[in-house]
Amino acid sequence: MNSTRCDFLVIGSGLAGLAFALKVAHRGTVTILSKDKVTGANTPWAQGGIAAVISKDDSFESHIHDTLRAGAGLCRVDAVRNIVEQAPDRIRDLMNWGVKFDRLGNDEVDLTLEGGHSHRRILHFEDHTGSEIHRALLAQVLAHPNITVLENHFAVDLLQARHMETSVPDDGRVYGAYVLDRDSGEVKSLTAGCTILSTGGAGKVYLYTSNWSGASGDGIAMAWRAGAKVANMEFMQFHPTALYHQDTRNFLISEALRGEGGELINSAGEAFMKKYDERGSLAPRDIVARSIDAEMKRTGAPCVYLDMTAKPREFLAARFPVIYKNCERLGIDIATQPIPVVPAAHYLCGGVVTDVDGRTELPGLFALGETACTGLHGANRLASNSLLECLAMAHNCAETTAREIAPPAATSARDWTYPPPTDADEMIVVTHMWEEIRRLMWNYVGIVRSNKRLMRASHRLENILAEVKEYYSESRVHGDLLELRNIAIVADLTIKCALERRESRGIHYSLDYPWASSESVAKDTVLKP
Repeated sequence: MNSTRCDFLVIGSGLAGLAFALKVAHRGTVTILSKDKVTGANTPWAQGGIAAVISKDDSFESHIHDTLRAGAGLCRVDAVRNIVEQAPDRIRDLMNWGVKFDRLGNDEVDLTLEGGHSHRRILHFEDHTGSEIHRALLAQVLAHPNITVLENHFAVDLLQARHMETSVPDDGRVYGAYVLDRDSGEVKSLTAGCTILSTGGAGKVYLYTSNWSGASGDGIAMAWRAGAKVANMEFMQFHPTALYHQDTRNFLISEALRGEGGELINSAGEAFMKKYDERGSLAPRDIVARSIDAEMKRTGAPCVYLDMTAKPREFLAARFPVIYKNCERLGIDIATQPIPVVPAAHYLCGGVVTDVDGRTELPGLFALGETACTGLHGANRLASNSLLECLAMAHNCAETTAREIAPPAATSARDWTYPPPTDADEMIVVTHMWEEIRRLMWNYVGIVRSNKRLMRASHRLENILAEVKEYYSESRVHGDLLELRNIAIVADLTIKCALERRESRGIHYSLDYPWASSESVAKDTVLKP
């Protein structure tokens, strides 16, 4: 079996993984795995921007307070403070790597406002900030002599003692990963001193999502199979405003539009958000998503609308060029017509349990960004804190691994065993199970939940998990099967966490427990294999 070694193995090519690679490449060799093209990540899809205290009228305490308030009592204050207070330094990192932000006429950075923030503190590049950040960092990564990027390489499982050719301590340590080369169909082993999971979130577990097509929770599922704890998987944030149109899916209508004065209206043209929250259309995402869901159920309408018609056409075309052009292509003139929108699965606040440095309980394994659960987001992520978390965790992890890095294992992994080729006709089974899971999650584990729905979902998923396990053990590995295996595990973890939380808090709203427990007794939902 093809086997290689590196000092740092980074699984995932989004912001967290690229930033970490740039921070450590001067200390050793780095291999970045991308299961698709290297541009395949959630980062390029991020529209709104990145939150940071830049203005003299703003303060760290204000940003911390806004984050804690949005997190509904489950944020870890030490994690919030660590990440918020290093934001200006991380913005300087981005600028040094060549990232451009929109500026005012006096060359000051243009700061916008988003829901849940008490000050204008969102740095942005038009309405495709994530794409600009990813572009700049990727250029730096591809030019670095110590960094190797492997496209179309899908991590299958983490390497531990049971996978190695010769005896090593069975203490849970992670030594790298088995990796599927999707072009050749070969499974390789990559051993490393440090293995970094930065695979992003799991929006594709749901039928409707704003995420890229590969957001299937791979890092969370791999860590779980290796024995790591996960927490707060019930907190899948639904973005309130994804475009509702028969000819497109997965297109986000940025929260920044509401920050610039956009108003949510119902099918009768009535602004409705003040009925649900005093902050109106700028309430935090969990409140806005539930309010839209309630309004749609009340009126029977398939969507609500975001009205930007009070803004001049010139402003809309310049400030939101991607949204403006995409809507125009679909026959929607946002300068004269409200935009039809619905909620969609967007951001997972739970994940692999880590500290603020990305350290898991398994030696040699770290998790960064949306894959990790640090306590920054609590029960609901404050808008535009996610890109900041990626940068801050990458920096912290780079500092930590400078002290803790171990050399790659001297031994290689055992050869991969290949089952007989899979009958092509059987491939349809993968598609059917994939669709069943996503529809089940949308219908039973969505914005508003109940014990009855969750139990139905749990019983159905038990059978699906058994089928996936049998199918996986008898089939040649391929990308679709690996994603199916991972989303089945992530869906199961989400349901288990949701059943354990007997209250409504943040993103998680239960009809059986419509109240929140006292914040003094609020606890994470932690699962251990």
